[in-house]
Amino acid sequence: MKLPASTEWVLHCATTLAQLEPGAAASTTQLAQYYDLPAPYLAKQLKTLVRAGLLAATTGPRGGFRLARPASEITLLQIVEAVDGTSSPYECREIRQRGRGALPAEECRRACVLAEKMAEAHEAWRGNLAGTTLADILASLPPSAPARTRQRLAGTT
Repeated sequence: MKLPASTEWVLHCATTLAQLEPGAAASTTQLAQYYDLPAPYLAKQLKTLVRAGLLAATTGPRGGFRLARPASEITLLQIVEAVDGTSSPYECREIRQRGRGALPAEECRRACVLAEKMAEAHEAWRGNLAGTTLADILASLPPSAPARTRQRLAGTT
């Protein structure tokens, strides 16, 4: 499975926002400069997280993005699905019933075993992400990371 680069962007940006002081926000420009990303495209992705209820946005000179709820209530799966959708990356097209190797219809009454295995893998992946919150990610960072992140983010304008 290959996810778009924007998935990495929003995961990192959400983690960065989770390191800010409660109520503090960071602008698209700050986040784009912090990670050397194109601001217009990043803004589009962050707005997707706002529509999903994961981030809140404010306008004005002190505006920007912040978490819409506590980091302990935002899972990695929610972030990924907000920007990438919920459908499985694998789509069985039943090629086992086509071509020279086509199986008879009576042998295809049951779902394709490969499709089943891919669905199981997708559910395991989703389960792992659903069981990991931004708070879990923050807990795994070095203790100095949030202060360093806030300091470096403040240095971008």
